[in-house]
Amino acid sequence: MPSDLENTVRETLRLPNIVLKGIGTNLACRCGVSPDARNMAELSALADSIEATFGLTLDIVSGGNSANLQWALSGADTGRINDLRLGESILLGREPLHRQPIDGLYTDAFTLIAEVIESKVKPSQPWGETAQTAFGEEAPATDRGYISQTILAIGRQDTDPCGLQPPPGIEIVGASSDHLIIDSGRAPLSVGAEVTFHLNYSALVRATTSPFVAKIIIQDCATNDEPSRC
Repeated sequence: MPSDLENTVRETLRLPNIVLKGIGTNLACRCGVSPDARNMAELSALADSIEATFGLTLDIVSGGNSANLQWALSGADTGRINDLRLGESILLGREPLHRQPIDGLYTDAFTLIAEVIESKVKPSQPWGETAQTAFGEEAPATDRGYISQTILAIGRQDTDPCGLQPPPGIEIVGASSDHLIIDSGRAPLSVGAEVTFHLNYSALVRATTSPFVAKIIIQDCATNDEPSRC
């Protein structure tokens, strides 16, 4: 907390072999607080106060993450802020406050490909008394009759199913730890086929940190007048 900063700096400076390079904050991630002139000015004021109190220079005053991008590029007075930690804005081409695309960036640089391991026509609602699922959710209440249920070799331990965008004509109907169940509609998929998804930030974070998801970098260098995607 801001009231703890001075004492934290004092204790840090007492540590041998430690050099204090700067201070920083983080907004939006947990509660969606937007960076603005007020809270960014407060961070700048804290940096000035620390330098005056301890007679040192802070090389880095980090204002936050991708949520700061609109504020930083709006022409506002950035004060002492000289660093941002950008992730989602660069990787997914969107600002995280309202998920609007950023001009000049790609929103489809990442795709998740999952293999079909079973494809059968099954009832959309199982029989028997139902309770909570393994993840504390209620069982599906709507009986849609028999549908083309396809099981993919990926699950909640690998990605966030709610953050996946399937291809047109395919609907995600559920997920377990290591399986994703989709309704492939009128186009049944064969075992061994692959389904490609787009990802939001939550799904991307899990997929890139899962040891069970292979990461493949494809350099698709455009030619002629098309923009380069190398």
